[in-house]
Amino acid sequence: MTVRPPSFTARPAQDDVARAAFAIDVQYYLSQDPKQLPSYYLYDALGSCLFEAICRLPWYPITRAEMRLLEAHGHEILARAGPVTSIVELGSGSGEKLAALLSARRQRSPLTLHLIDLSATALSLSERTLVALDDVRIATHQAAYEAGLEEVRGLRDAHGRTVVLFLGSNVGNFDPPGAEALLSAIRATLRPGDSLLIGADLVKPAAVLQLAYDDPLGVTAAFNRNLLVRINRELGADFDVDEFAHSARWNAQDSRVEMHLVSLKRQTVRIEAAGTTVNLDDGESIWTESSYKYQAHDIVALAERAGFKRDAQWVDTSDRFALTLVQAL
Repeated sequence: MTVRPPSFTARPAQDDVARAAFAIDVQYYLSQDPKQLPSYYLYDALGSCLFEAICRLPWYPITRAEMRLLEAHGHEILARAGPVTSIVELGSGSGEKLAALLSARRQRSPLTLHLIDLSATALSLSERTLVALDDVRIATHQAAYEAGLEEVRGLRDAHGRTVVLFLGSNVGNFDPPGAEALLSAIRATLRPGDSLLIGADLVKPAAVLQLAYDDPLGVTAAFNRNLLVRINRELGADFDVDEFAHSARWNAQDSRVEMHLVSLKRQTVRIEAAGTTVNLDDGESIWTESSYKYQAHDIVALAERAGFKRDAQWVDTSDRFALTLVQAL
């Protein structure tokens, strides 16, 4: 699935604009073949909470593996990147990973944290997690990544270095050209010598990936189906959520896990705010998310094509996850 950038930069004061853009995107993507919905719309208030629950499931090792690496190598990461005066996190989530990294600080010099996320809920969670830290100023940016990076570029200090965190294997939600384009946008925000820390899930056995994205408790299924609930609530649609099944598929050829919502019958759905009607066949799916899996050397190559050079890489061998630190050329 090739996902274009969001049609809007979300702001609390722009609810009508955001809703109209949401309707435009839903109409556009559901008219594609195959039918699609962009994964960034999964993260409304409920979706963000469900994703935090997913991160704690025993079958979803990504978060635990990344936390182990941050806790074990945090001091070295900061030392290699320093002297750091600002940290930018793309997709801030709960803020726990950034807090784990900052716990390794040896010097408590003033630090500005820029948190960029489309989800107001995620930004609120992160801010609550990080506000107790000493000598830290927090700036939140409820925006798409590219728009948030543009805001940060205009707010940067003239001195000191910046580190961008792109954790949680969020890079895997972009197809390879999209991932390279985003890393190039990050590079354009940075000065030579600044750093980017990428967390990426690595290829592992298909059965392990299947459990990670289709857990026995059904939390990931609820996360996926909640997108239809959101469209019903915000756009006046009449999706019958009970008539859609969650499906997670490992696409070995393209090295990605795909999430789909599969129609359990032939049905017609009306979406009032989008001014559209969608016809679905029995067994037809709506593609909602891709999660690309990497080999460790592929992450370095991706960053090098975007204008970075390798600094260091740490791999959790038990759960196959990599943290890669690269420096802007």
